[in-house]
Formats: sequence, structure tokens, C-alpha cells
Amino acid sequence: MAGPEHTETPARRSVAVLDTSLTGRLDAIGTGAYVVDEEGRILAANTRARDVLGRSTEDLLGHDAHDLLHRDAHGRPLPTSRCGMRQAFHAGRTAQADEDYFARGDGSLLPISWLITPYDIGDDGAGTLVLFHTVEHTPETSPRPEPTGRPLSELERLALLADATTRLTSTLDADEALDRLVGLVVPRLADWVIVDLITEHDEVWRSEVVHADGGTLVRRDDLQGPMPPVPEASPMPLSRALRGVASTVAGPGTYQREPDSGLAVEQRRLFDVTGMHSAAIAPIRSTRAVLGALTLGRAEDPVPFTPADLPLVEDIARRAGLALDNARLYQRQRKVAETMQSHLLPQMPGVPGLQMTVRYLPAPDASQVGGDWYDAFPMSDGSTALAVGDVVGHDLEAAAGMAQVRNMLRAYAWSQHESPSRIVTRLDEALQHITDVDMATMIFARIDAAEGDGRWQLSWTNAGHPPPLLISRDGLARYLTDGHGIVLGAGAGTPRPDATTLLPPGSTLVLYTDGLIEAPGHSLDEGLERLSRHAAALAHRPLSSFTDHLLRRVRPADNEDDVALLALRTPVPRAPAAGR
Repeated sequence: MAGPEHTETPARRSVAVLDTSLTGRLDAIGTGAYVVDEEGRILAANTRARDVLGRSTEDLLGHDAHDLLHRDAHGRPLPTSRCGMRQAFHAGRTAQADEDYFARGDGSLLPISWLITPYDIGDDGAGTLVLFHTVEHTPETSPRPEPTGRPLSELERLALLADATTRLTSTLDADEALDRLVGLVVPRLADWVIVDLITEHDEVWRSEVVHADGGTLVRRDDLQGPMPPVPEASPMPLSRALRGVASTVAGPGTYQREPDSGLAVEQRRLFDVTGMHSAAIAPIRSTRAVLGALTLGRAEDPVPFTPADLPLVEDIARRAGLALDNARLYQRQRKVAETMQSHLLPQMPGVPGLQMTVRYLPAPDASQVGGDWYDAFPMSDGSTALAVGDVVGHDLEAAAGMAQVRNMLRAYAWSQHESPSRIVTRLDEALQHITDVDMATMIFARIDAAEGDGRWQLSWTNAGHPPPLLISRDGLARYLTDGHGIVLGAGAGTPRPDATTLLPPGSTLVLYTDGLIEAPGHSLDEGLERLSRHAAALAHRPLSSFTDHLLRRVRPADNEDDVALLALRTPVPRAPAAGR
């Protein structure tokens, strides 16, 4: 285990990077807090912890928390066999103690109470959150597991809110955020959870009704679905929460009076069916609007909610509101982006004798739009132009740049009866002066029916793009590596080469962007070999099936880029009729 010495190792540098992302979350907690990794090394500590312990960030990060901090009542290092925190840490469970001792940076003893709980640190693995308060000196007590059936202590409350902040704000999927919300509060705070959401059309939808049955969460679909509208002046708890007025504690008797709205009728039914004897109801708000209401109910738990429980429920509902609002904004942006993408990426022209298909897959974590593009269009001389390209970026700015490049290419290709290399040179010169595109790659080609033998001729130039792949009808695959030049935007002014080849009957040509073949930790050659191998194996399939299976097999699982793909197949000459 790491000692307190100040050594700069790769491990210490890695936790320093983690500290940047974790400290902001921990600073929102109103007590000393730090996070350790699976080996007990400190990954991050908030300002309060550093101040109380009298230690700098450099004094804490990367060190084994037990070795650095834990002491007995006499200031001596505490054996791990006697450390309740270390035992709970290894067991991966939540635990707390009313008094233990930490060592300050100056060597003095600090009496503290503590709580630890498992803590999700995202892609970096599992962690453990440690919260601690300074306390007056009292006899030593042993740690105990997370209590049930009694109000949460301040440390437990802070741990729950820290967990809620991390889990709810780390997803941009509304359904996943709701699932995480349910897992946070049931059965820790209640045995029933109900979420009512206000839709974009101001309708109320009961999205979640979940019951904790022992260790299992049971979803009551029969109690979910559309709800009556929110009355404007009703004093009933759910109506007030959905208007964002106030949080309230309610019981079955609250809804036994004459109902003042359809919403009150549904609430009476809810209490009757679930058997809840007590509920805490709080608005789910974003910074801009009321999004719904969170109801926590107790049926098996005999302890009723009290007004003192409402601040905690409100805090959780507020975090849920931020998560849902972010998810809704993201979904709205995706919808706009998808609409934009559908207009930016064209339909393929019909070319007699040629089969042609295209696919576009967005980057998984972007806004469903990016700089990858494809195009095919008829030329004024009767040939057909083909293009696949990549403008740097994965956002709306990259998509706008892509649209500029594509439209300018079309204009030059139609009006200038020149070779592919000359057209791309004109495009490159224009990009540097009349667009905001800094850099792009592309392949521009033209395809014509060759005279006499039924074959097709392909002429192309490559501006820093992955090479086209040609697969014969018999499954022989080769990359077309000729015609390769520099990327657009490099400003070198060097001549661009052209290349020409004949496409055999029944052959398949694949133009693609680098998102299909690039993967973190793997070389480009590995990606090209993978594409070639699978394309050859799929050559016998119909073109649409070939394209779908190729994407599914070749695109890396951890791909973070969008992918554009254009595939075409040349015709197979018909065999002469028998007897002729």
C-alpha cells in the first residue's frame, strides 16, 4: 500500500486526473468527504476535508487512506484488524461509527464520526465514499451497518444525496434516470414510490408505481398511465405538488373526503390499492418549470412520514428534476439533429444497371449529427458522381460545414467537366476562403459504363481518406490505394493524383468513413484488415443485407465516431439463352 511519501508515479498521476472530476461533486456535500478506489487509495477529497485534516490535495491523493489517516485513541497507527471502516470497506457495505480518530497533517488527533458507502465513479470503476464529522471526545463505539426503521442520521442523509447527485446526473436517458431514482429511494426511504410527470403537452402521466416486496422491486403497470388534468386551485397534496406549490405529508384520510377533481379520485384509488398509510409528496422541478411530482409511500414500514422528512424528499426530487430536464433537453436536441441530418444526407439516384445503398450511423454520445457524409448524383456528361467525406467534429457546427462542402462539390462537379482531382483542388481552394471548415477528408469519384464489355470504370481521387474497398463476386477483396493525396485544408498546394480501375461484373465497391474501422487501442491496419475480411465473407449477400451485416460486424463496440457508408454493386451479365 502507498505510504505518505510524496512520490510522482503513474498511479498518482491517474488519480490526480480523477480528482478533477470528483471534487466538484464532493464540494457540494456539507461535511468532510473523500472517495477511495478499490485498493483504498484516495481519489478525491473536498475542501472541507482538506481544511479539517490540515492536508493539501497533494498530501492526500494516491495515498492509502487507512495508512495515512486512521489512528487509535493514543495516536498510534491502527491495525486493519481493529479498523471497522477498513472491514466495512473490504465487505463493500455501508457502515458508520460514532467515534474514531484521524491524524491531521501536523500529527495531532482528530476525533471524528464517519459513514462509508459504495460510490459509483463511472468508467473508472467502483469506489467508496467516506463522510466524516468532527465530534467531542466520547468513549469509543463500534461501527454498525446501515440502520433501518428509524430516521436517517445527518451523515446517512448526506451520503444518500451524494449518491443521488452522482447517479441521477450521470445519464441523459429519461427512462434510465427514473429507474435510478426508484433504486435510490426504495426500500431505503419507503416501500412504495410513485412518479407523476407532466408531458410537453401539459398532460399528467403516472410513469412509475413501484413496490419493494422483500428484496424485489415490483412494477405495478396497472396503476400507471394517463392521469386527469391538474386542477388550478385544489388544496389536495398531489395537485399542489404538480403546480409546484408545496411538499406535503398525506395519508388515506386525506383523500376520503368528497373529491374535488379527477386527480383526487385517482389518489384515493392509489391509497386503497397500495395500502399506504403515509406518504410524502414533493414537486419535481427543473430550473425552468415543474416537471411532475415524487411520492414516497409506506405500507409495511410502520413509521409514518413527518414534516421533518420533507426537506430530504425535496432534495431528492430536485436532483431528479435536474436529471429529467437535462434528459428532455438532450432528447429534444437529438430530434432536431435527426431532422437536420435527414435533410442534409441525400437520397441516392437511380442508375440503370447499378445497385446502390447508403447508411449513416451517428456517434453514440453526440447529438445524432456530425461531419461524416455521403453523396451520389448524376453529372452533366451522363456519368455518376460518388463521394464520401468527413469534416472534423461531431456536432451541429460540423454538420453545417459538411453541408457546405457537399453543396460546393456538387456545384463544381456539375459545372466543370474536369477530372476528379481537379474538381477537388478547386473545392480545397474555395474552402480556405469562403467557409469555416478547417480540415476535411474525402473521396470523390465518377463511375461510367465502360464501352463494349459490360464492365464499369471508376475514376477517383483521395484527399486523406481511408481507401475504397473493392470485393469481387468470388470474395477477393483489395483496397484501392492509388490516387491518394493530402487532406482538404492542409494548404500545401501540391497537385492531386487521379486513379482509374475497371470494376468486374458483380463486384461490390465500399466507400466509408473512419468511424467504421478505428477503435481505441487498435491500429488502423487492424481495422482495415477486419473490414476486408468481413466484406469478403459477405460478398454473396444481397447488397442491402451485405451493408447491414458489414456495419454490425465491423463497427467497433466502443466506437465514438459517426459512420457514413456507401456501397454499390455492378451488374452480372446474363448468360446467353440455351440453343442460341
